[in-house]
Amino acid sequence: MTKTAISSLAIKVFEKSVYDYHVYDDINRSASNPYDKKDFEHLLYEKNWIDTVQWHYEDIIRDPDIDPNEGMSLKRLIDSSNQNRTEMVEYIDSYFLKLYSNVSPKTDAKVNTESPAWALDRLSILILKIYHMKEESLREDVSEQHRNTCDEKLQILLEQQKDLSESIDQLLEDLSRGEKKMKVYKQMKMYNDETLNPVLYNKDE
Repeated sequence: MTKTAISSLAIKVFEKSVYDYHVYDDINRSASNPYDKKDFEHLLYEKNWIDTVQWHYEDIIRDPDIDPNEGMSLKRLIDSSNQNRTEMVEYIDSYFLKLYSNVSPKTDAKVNTESPAWALDRLSILILKIYHMKEESLREDVSEQHRNTCDEKLQILLEQQKDLSESIDQLLEDLSRGEKKMKVYKQMKMYNDETLNPVLYNKDE
């Protein structure tokens, strides 16, 4: 796998994950990752599966008639999914840190505004948007205006996919040449940490 093939590889894996999920369209179904655990594709598939399930969590919780208890349970699932998503991004960044560990950044090398894995996170979500917008553009139970509007949005999303893919590949190229330096900050989320969220650590007082 070459460094310039990362975005196209990611799109291929993300699209497969989205397709596989929609075979059953079941938020309770676990992923059947087709890639070997030692392969980078395995990480990408796991990442997008988390995003895909959470996409549908977010759809369901917006039902105005949802049972409050079901809504609260779903909110906790979304919180857990967000944590898993962040951890997976950090794990993917660890892959890139190792990949470029022998590269010596140039003296004028800059730090990018986001890490490679967070850029891939955006691409993963974008693939989901494209899938669902395409569905909307092909619906037969809506007006032609609705389909046309969604198709216009779809074309913009596809253009965004092209631009984001090029940006990701350029970032990786810059990192491989030392023109940018790899620097990753952990997210340090506080709301799930019993020692950092005052609502949690004051609960027994």
